[in-house]
Amino acid sequence: MENQPLHPLSSPPLTPDGEPDTRDKLLEAAGRVFAARGFRDATVREICTLAGANIAAVNYHFGDKLALYREVIKFAGCQAMAKYPPGQAFNEHLRPDDKLTAFIRNYLDRLLDEGRPAWHGMLIAREMVDPTSILDELVTTFVNPQYIRLTAIVSELLGPSATPERVRLCVTSVVGQCLFYKNCRPIVERIMPEHEYTPEGRERLAAHITAFSLAGIERIRSLGPASTGVEPS
Repeated sequence: MENQPLHPLSSPPLTPDGEPDTRDKLLEAAGRVFAARGFRDATVREICTLAGANIAAVNYHFGDKLALYREVIKFAGCQAMAKYPPGQAFNEHLRPDDKLTAFIRNYLDRLLDEGRPAWHGMLIAREMVDPTSILDELVTTFVNPQYIRLTAIVSELLGPSATPERVRLCVTSVVGQCLFYKNCRPIVERIMPEHEYTPEGRERLAAHITAFSLAGIERIRSLGPASTGVEPS
């Protein structure tokens, strides 16, 4: 599958002067090629061919392949954040449980949205399993702000029982539940065909993960203050 040629892009959008928007076409083509081949196996020639651009266009618009890859990662992340901004998850006037509800719903929307180009999710998945030097930038720009926010929400929910380890474990448990339905989708669809990857299905899933997480966090909270770790029951 990975060695098969990609289908050419449709006609490019036109700028006001009637010229194709080459930079946007390169971003879209590069996203598809990087997602299908990975950064190391992707070639500038295939990207330019897919975009209908001269092979020198990448150097002209971006500098080199790594700089293009950086822009593609940023492009995909910004599109996801623009479509599903964190919004209520950052509203300090909400109760902590409502903040968690908003965070989980927003996170699932960005993870499971089927309306975005398919290469968005594939690209990020590849970067996770075969990281490049761009991963640190991805974490700093997109991941860490979300992690910090969820950490604050969980800390608020745990109250006096919050220790660094308890907070960290609760945060990763919340995120892990969400990621399962993204990363394990082929298995989910086979063993649980009744699960719906639809907006309505995401809403029900968000409600379940929130309820499950709140119950777990309340259980940890009931352990009371501790110096380290989560004590066995």
